Amino acid sequence: MTEEGSRYPRPVPSVGDDSSAAQRAADPAGWAMGEDVVEALRRVVGARRDIRRYRPDPVPEHLLRAVLEAGHAAPSVGHSQPWRFVVVTDPGTRAQAAHLADRARLQQAAGLLPDRAARMLDLKLEGLREAPVGVVVACDRRTPASGVLGRATFPDADLWSCATAIENMWLTARAHGLGMGWVTLFEPDELAALLHLPEGVETLGWLCLGWPDERPPEPGLQRAAWSRKLPLDDVIVRERWDAADAPVPAASHLAPGPSADRLVAATDEADALLSPPESLGVLDRAANRVVALGGADLTSGTLVLVGADHPVTAHGVSAYPASTTRDVLTASVEGTSLGVATARGAGLATLVVDAGVSGDPLAGARVHRGVGERGDLLERDAMTETDTRALVAAGEGIGAETAARGLVCLGEVGIGNTTVAAALACALLGLQPEDVVGLGAGSDAGMVERKRAVVEGALARLSGESDPLRLLAALGGPEIAVLTGVVLGAARAGGVVVLDGLAASLPAVVASRLEPGVQGHLIAGQVSREKAHALVLRELGLEPLLSLRLRSGEGVGACLAASLVLQTLAMRRVVARTR
Repeated sequence: MTEEGSRYPRPVPSVGDDSSAAQRAADPAGWAMGEDVVEALRRVVGARRDIRRYRPDPVPEHLLRAVLEAGHAAPSVGHSQPWRFVVVTDPGTRAQAAHLADRARLQQAAGLLPDRAARMLDLKLEGLREAPVGVVVACDRRTPASGVLGRATFPDADLWSCATAIENMWLTARAHGLGMGWVTLFEPDELAALLHLPEGVETLGWLCLGWPDERPPEPGLQRAAWSRKLPLDDVIVRERWDAADAPVPAASHLAPGPSADRLVAATDEADALLSPPESLGVLDRAANRVVALGGADLTSGTLVLVGADHPVTAHGVSAYPASTTRDVLTASVEGTSLGVATARGAGLATLVVDAGVSGDPLAGARVHRGVGERGDLLERDAMTETDTRALVAAGEGIGAETAARGLVCLGEVGIGNTTVAAALACALLGLQPEDVVGLGAGSDAGMVERKRAVVEGALARLSGESDPLRLLAALGGPEIAVLTGVVLGAARAGGVVVLDGLAASLPAVVASRLEPGVQGHLIAGQVSREKAHALVLRELGLEPLLSLRLRSGEGVGACLAASLVLQTLAMRRVVARTR
C-alpha cells in the first residue's frame, strides 16, 4: 500500500468483532480477560466437586435460572442446541428416581468384585432425595444427524454438546456456592419413562442441585480410594497414538419416602455423635431412614405374622403336610413358634392373622379370610380378584395400626408358598422359572422339578399380564395379599416396614407397583437362601442388613434385623455428642 493510500480509515463493523488483523498480529493475547479472571476460573474449575450430601433449603429461582442459563450458553455442534432441561422439584418424582437409582446401584454392584461392590455400596446416593432440585439434561436427537452441521461424520456430537452444558452448569453452581452431583445409575429407558420423554429424546442422567452439606477438599471417589487422579503427562499423546507412550487404560473391577429436610436432619444428628460418620455401615443408613420418618425414639415394633393354606400343595411341591400351617399359626398364638419367640427376644409385639388356614377360624388370631374359591395356580387363580382387594384393604388397616407402635416387621406362614412366591416373582420381575425355583425346606430334586413345572404352567396361563393386583390374585396367596396391604398402610401412615424372606418381600414389590413412594419406607431385614430373593431386593433397591442363609419364614430374619435397628437407635440416644 502506498503512503498516500494509508490515509483511508479502516471500515469498522457496527456489530461483532471490531478488531483489525494488524491489531491482532501486534497483540495475539489481546483477547485475554486478565489474570484476576484467569485465577478465578482456575479456582472454580479446581473446586468443582460431585456433591452427595445436601441441605434441604430451597434454591432461589434466580440462582436456578443462572445455572440453566450457563448450560444454555454451552457450545453445540452446528449450533443445534440439542439440550432440554427437565427441572424436577416434586418429592414424589424424586423418590421414584431414587428408587430407580438404588435398584441400578445394586445391579451394578452384583457384577463387581466383593471388595469393590462393598465400597460402591458405601457411597452415598441420598442426594436424589435430599437435594431440593433435580435437573435432568436430555438430548433431543430427533433431527437426523445428516441435517446438522458436524453430526454427519460424528453422530454423537449432540450428546457431547449436552455434556458441555452440564459442565457449564456445574461450574456456575460451584461459583454461586451451590452443589451439584451427576447421577447416572439409571437404566436410561426407566428414567425416560419416569419423565415421559418422547421417543428420540435421551437422558444424560440426573443432576442433583442444592446447597451442599459437605465441602470435599478433593474428589469424593479419590478420597474413598476408589481411584486416583492421573498425572497430566500420563494422559497426553503427542502427534499420534503409539503403543510405547499410550495412556494406561482405565482399571476394570468387573466380577417418596422421607422428606429431604428429615433425611438431612437424621444425617446431621448421626454426624454429631462421637463416632466416625456411618461407622455402623448399612445399619446407620437404616437408622437414618427410621429417624427421617419420625422414629428417632422408637423402642419397639410389631411382627405382623400372616398365615394361609395353598391348594398348590396338591401337586407335591412341599415336603410337609398342609396342616403344618395351622400348627405353626396355633403355636404363634400361644407364643411358642420360632417367629414369635424371635420377636419377643427383639422386644417386639406380635399380631397373628388367619388369612385362610384349614378348619375353623383360629382362636386368638385376627381373622381376615376370603370367601371365594381358591385355585392351584395351574387351573385356576389362587384367589378371586374380589377377595384379593378385600385382603389388601384389611392389611392396610393393620399396617396403619401397627405403624403407630413402631417398626412393622413382616412374617408369613404357609406350606407351599415358596412355589407361590417363585411364580409371583417370575411374573413381576420377568424372570425364568429355572432362575428362581430352588430347594424349599426339606425339598429334594424331584420336588424341585415339580415346583418348576407348576411355575412354568402358571406363567403360561398368565402370559402378557402385568397388572400387579391381577398377578397377585392369579399367582399369590392370601398372606401375601394381606402383607401387601400392611406395606401400603404402614407407608401411608409414615411408618417403617422391615422385610423378611422372599414371600415376605414380594408384598413390597406389589405395593411399590401400586404406590412407588413406599420404597422409601422399606428396610430389607435379610437376604435368604431362596434364589429369587436377592433379585427381588435388587428390584426394590434395598441392601439387606443380614445374610445368614436362613430357611425359616415366620418373620425371623425381619425380627433379628429389627433388633439391630432398635439397638442402633438406643445407642444413638446415649453416645456422646460432639460440639
